[in-house]
Amino acid sequence: MMISLADVLSVFFYILLTVLVVALIILVINAIKTLDKIDKLVDDVSQKSSQLNGLFNIIDNTTDAVVGFSDTIINFLSNAIGKLFNRKENVHDKEK
Repeated sequence: MMISLADVLSVFFYILLTVLVVALIILVINAIKTLDKIDKLVDDVSQKSSQLNGLFNIIDNTTDAVVGFSDTIINFLSNAIGKLFNRKENVHDKEK
């Protein structure tokens, strides 16, 4: 009884296919574990960033108040300087 080359090759391919399937199963299991860790990390980062939203709102409100205050001061100063120059122009116009 002789074993043909086709029989040897088919057994060899079945063994390789089995090894490939086992390797893919191990790879998928490791990928699932990694995705679970990533999911926990994303949840943690999301929770921590939501805790910082209050701080960011305070900073935003403070910045808006400072900008409004500085705009008021700049408008007052520019109006005062503009009135000074307008008075000088009016005095020169009246003299002529």
